[in-house]
Amino acid sequence: MAIEKNLLNGINSPNDLKKLKIEELVQVSKELRQFIIDVVSCNPGHFGASLGVVELTVALHYVYNTPFDKIIWDVGHQAYGHKILTGRRDNFHTNRKYKGISGFPNMSESEYDAFGVGHSSTSISAALGIATADKHSGIKRNVAAVIGDGSLTGGMAFEGLNNAGWSNTNLVVILNDNNMAIDPNVGAMKEYLVDITTSKTYNKVKNDMWKILGKINKIAPHTRDYAQKLENGLKSLLLKQSNLFESLNFRYFGPIDGHDVVHIARLLEDFQTIPGPKLLHILTKKGKGFKQAEENQTIFHAPGKFDKETGELIIVDSEKPKTPLFQEVFGHTILELARKNEKIIGITPAMPTGCSLKIMMDELPDRTFDVGIAEQHAVTFAAGMATQGLIPFCNIYSSFAQRAYDQIIHDVALQKLPVVFCFDRAGLVGADGPTHHGVFDLAFMRSVPNLVVSAPMDEKELRNMMFTAQLGKYGPFSIRYPRGRGDLIDWKNEMEEIIPGTSRQLSKGDDFAILSIGHIGQFASEAVKELKKQQIDAAHYDMRFVKPLDEQQLHAIFKKHQYILTIEDGTVKGGFGSAVLEFMAENDYLSHVKILGIPDKFIEHGTQKELWHDCKIDTDGILNATKQLLNTKILSKVI
Repeated sequence: MAIEKNLLNGINSPNDLKKLKIEELVQVSKELRQFIIDVVSCNPGHFGASLGVVELTVALHYVYNTPFDKIIWDVGHQAYGHKILTGRRDNFHTNRKYKGISGFPNMSESEYDAFGVGHSSTSISAALGIATADKHSGIKRNVAAVIGDGSLTGGMAFEGLNNAGWSNTNLVVILNDNNMAIDPNVGAMKEYLVDITTSKTYNKVKNDMWKILGKINKIAPHTRDYAQKLENGLKSLLLKQSNLFESLNFRYFGPIDGHDVVHIARLLEDFQTIPGPKLLHILTKKGKGFKQAEENQTIFHAPGKFDKETGELIIVDSEKPKTPLFQEVFGHTILELARKNEKIIGITPAMPTGCSLKIMMDELPDRTFDVGIAEQHAVTFAAGMATQGLIPFCNIYSSFAQRAYDQIIHDVALQKLPVVFCFDRAGLVGADGPTHHGVFDLAFMRSVPNLVVSAPMDEKELRNMMFTAQLGKYGPFSIRYPRGRGDLIDWKNEMEEIIPGTSRQLSKGDDFAILSIGHIGQFASEAVKELKKQQIDAAHYDMRFVKPLDEQQLHAIFKKHQYILTIEDGTVKGGFGSAVLEFMAENDYLSHVKILGIPDKFIEHGTQKELWHDCKIDTDGILNATKQLLNTKILSKVI
């Protein structure tokens, strides 16, 4: 029996793909899916989403003249196949690694990446912007936005749809419907799409109508418009409701099998003759082609290393958990508090598993809310609850909280409502890179009146701050904590109140002072021990609060120390160190202050350890900064 030639190995660009017969796209899809499985099983990344859109990816690059034609991927979790087909197959093994290719589409990485992404619900607006610019410049080309049904729950996606329908630009929106984001989708949009996809009568009539309209190019324009209205009317009648997308002036096509690559390719070819905004609704299976990923879609969204034959997750002895993840501490603590305080409510925008709110959701489902990918709504939803005496804990990844800044200011802080913001993944998060690093929250939160802004150094402090926040007497309260594991095995302390604006001194010393905020202070503690061996005595203060600052402690520090080092895993512009400098200037102190933190640039991807070192905020960075700060000959010889 003849062995099939490997087609993928001969595809170094979409031009190579176009040389194949359309029937050969089936084999290419099979090979591409296996290639993704082979690489991601040993080099962890976002897995299930890319497997689900293999056929769509192949069809798009087969039909479209990329990079001239533009494909905008929403979020970008699903773009691995796109990267492999566009000249990055041979270095795909560096995906998400330090100095390797990005895990998301990145305009600076490839001309095929038409728009940089990482957060959800942006694709339609970006694609509409490109299509409108083309119309303005007289450029004719295909522009497509690929968006999942999970991302469609974000308000920006609806704003884009509304504007695109009105603009009448030549835009294709491809709705990748798999009923999943990271966790299962929720909300009315999910139910609406289920209604469309499960109506047997509708689908039968739709298929018959498509056969009638199959030769659309041969129908006169006025006849085509009449047929379109007839089809729309039948859809509305059979679904007992109007088609949402067609009410927004999109021509709706679907739902179709998203794993039939030949059918998709032929439809995309036909679409090039149909003017105006169009929406193609495809049904896919997240994790398609890998049994374990299909059955455990949340786990295999980004599973880490796994055995590609059995699907078993691989955890080496050195990586086996010894201490809890910070999000797990949050999850167990909020449930513990909620059992005692009936006013506590849990809210998350589509991340119940990722932020561990699912721990509370499983036991207290009526008091936990997954609102979908809708950070702005999550914050104002929480604010509404707070007006009625409840204590909402709004758990959002730090970088995602940036999307709800207006609501934090106007709907919560201005009204002094006791909403508790728990910012997960604060600081440098690692392989997800610049779109996901949570480095701005200290700066943007401390500029807002009425807010308490805090950062615990360890798990026990996180529990104490959550206990303090749920008392409700301090108004809006933010708590940030990092991605990854803490340092304490015995972390389930009896919780106690921490008065906002109070710090704690962890070590005494006369040579200089280190002021840290948050978990990054662990590096400061290590540096203090190393300096002690070298006869350098550093006083170390865990400040705990950026707002309000512990001014009483700061007065004592500035009166005693001429040299002060601040450290944070947030941006140096406007963050904790800036707050200390403002205090110094306002009180006419003349100490030498050096700020360590995230420099004024976007930090690329890599491991957290690599990025901490690059930003000079690890133990070595603190030791080197100490040398620069004191700048004495004797210290230069010692360090």
